[in-house]
Amino acid sequence: MRAPWVTYRPELKVLDCTVRDGGLINDHQFDNAFVRAVYRACIDAGIDYMEIGYKNSKKIFSRDRFGAWKHSDEDDIRRAIGEKDPSVKLCAMADATKSDYHEDILPRDQSVLDVIRVAMYVNQIPTAVDMIKDAHDKGYEVTANLMAVSVVQEPELDEALEALAATPAATIVVVDSFGALYAEQIEILVRKYRKAIEGTGKEVGIHAHNNQQLAFANTIEAIIHGANRADATMGGLGRGAGNCPMELLLGFLRNPKFHLRPVYQFLQEQVAPLHKTMQWGALVPYNITGQLNQHPRAAIGFLAGEDGDKCLDFYDRCLREE
Repeated sequence: MRAPWVTYRPELKVLDCTVRDGGLINDHQFDNAFVRAVYRACIDAGIDYMEIGYKNSKKIFSRDRFGAWKHSDEDDIRRAIGEKDPSVKLCAMADATKSDYHEDILPRDQSVLDVIRVAMYVNQIPTAVDMIKDAHDKGYEVTANLMAVSVVQEPELDEALEALAATPAATIVVVDSFGALYAEQIEILVRKYRKAIEGTGKEVGIHAHNNQQLAFANTIEAIIHGANRADATMGGLGRGAGNCPMELLLGFLRNPKFHLRPVYQFLQEQVAPLHKTMQWGALVPYNITGQLNQHPRAAIGFLAGEDGDKCLDFYDRCLREE
């Protein structure tokens, strides 16, 4: 019997999405010092990619309400990171139907970004395919992040994967948006995605949420079954229950290129203070939405209200709305 959990694959690459996913908690209002600290930690830790924010529409997400990382303009990125380090590829995410991608995503040779991550729901595949082609034609490495896969019916998923496999996206990511999946389902999905991209040279990625405290376990499971691109955030920072913690992922990978000390330094200096003003983690309402395979927005709203400690009321409400 092989033991894939005690080995490492040098082709496996890690992406940090602390600023992009964590920014969903505070409307992407992180200051330049925080973003620069994430970037520095990624460089020092040997992390391969850093996702700095979204490339989404200013018409939909006004700059009066949302911070710089909802739009990731070139000047804002350069101001935050300072001199670019070639050891870390910079990424931004563009949501299907929420991005003015033709205008706002510049040609690669005019941008500090290296990668565009196109995120879509299954009903947005035609738009996403056009976005992927647009970004690729502009010179970017591109990923396809099919969200909320836990609620996609198998025939729809098969057609979506067929369409995405035909695009120039370098990676297709299994995204457990609701934190609802278990290890057995992750195995099935990774195998399905790998079969869909067979012979294309593409990779499979994993982006897990922690509603049932399984984000790290499910990321491990995906890696064991051949996912070579793994997302994580420092301290699990992310909307709602958060994400796979970077410090656990790097410790698991046992690849000598990765270094844990810079991550723990970042957690001490930057993440610990955030707990005073921002809330994330596998709290009971997020457990409930994860178990029921529901979007966490209801739990987020419940916890922000006056009765956020009445989890039984929330559970009953979720059952009524199923």
